[in-house]
Amino acid sequence: MFVGHFAIGFGAKHWAPRTSVGTLMFAALLADLLVFIFVAVGIEHISIQPGITRVNALNLYDFAWSHSLVMDVVWGALLAAAYFLTHRYGRGAWVLFAAVLSHWVLDWASHRPDMPLAPGFHRYYGLGLYNSPLGLLIVEGGLWVIGIILYLRETRTRRFAGHLVLWAFIVVFTALWLLSFNGAPPPSVHVLVTVDLILFPIVFGWAYWIDRLRQPSETSAHGYQQPKDENGRSRANDPEISRRECP
Repeated sequence: MFVGHFAIGFGAKHWAPRTSVGTLMFAALLADLLVFIFVAVGIEHISIQPGITRVNALNLYDFAWSHSLVMDVVWGALLAAAYFLTHRYGRGAWVLFAAVLSHWVLDWASHRPDMPLAPGFHRYYGLGLYNSPLGLLIVEGGLWVIGIILYLRETRTRRFAGHLVLWAFIVVFTALWLLSFNGAPPPSVHVLVTVDLILFPIVFGWAYWIDRLRQPSETSAHGYQQPKDENGRSRANDPEISRRECP
């Protein structure tokens, strides 16, 4: 999937309101970041095979270290542990762990049977939504809408730029997602890896920027409340609070 993973990053803010959506996006997309790094250094291998599915032309024949269920548990646990040790926010750590694991579930739904359980385990799984453009549009598009709604309910903008930066992100990546339905293959694996390794920092940086321009709603999920001063006024616009509450 594409925006389906972004939807997890946005929607996860509902369960971890103190965690930046940039960090949540990083967790949801970690497996894809790893596969392109691993392909670049020769640990994993993919090829381009037009027609292998109706929507996606990638033959992902060797990507168990980044995308297998067992390794996603490992990567998720490492990320969650690192986050907890640096931020001491248990709910955020658990949500990050779940976001990493969600990548396998969404890819299992969309991929042909190429999703491994573990490195060296040669049984593969996948429901194949990539062979049903309409089904993919409904399922992934539905997730995208739900994720956006959850994020909008969980946060409100600090200033007009918060609306602009968020909706620019949504429009740009919705357009890229819809363009991907034509099934056109990338020119080469090298070009694909290079473009994606440039794109990922842009996505994560943009997501952190979005969260910097927004703040939690007055009483967000799970009892998280905005900090207030001694007179009961919200301190959500305090720059120091903003830095501390958006790790």
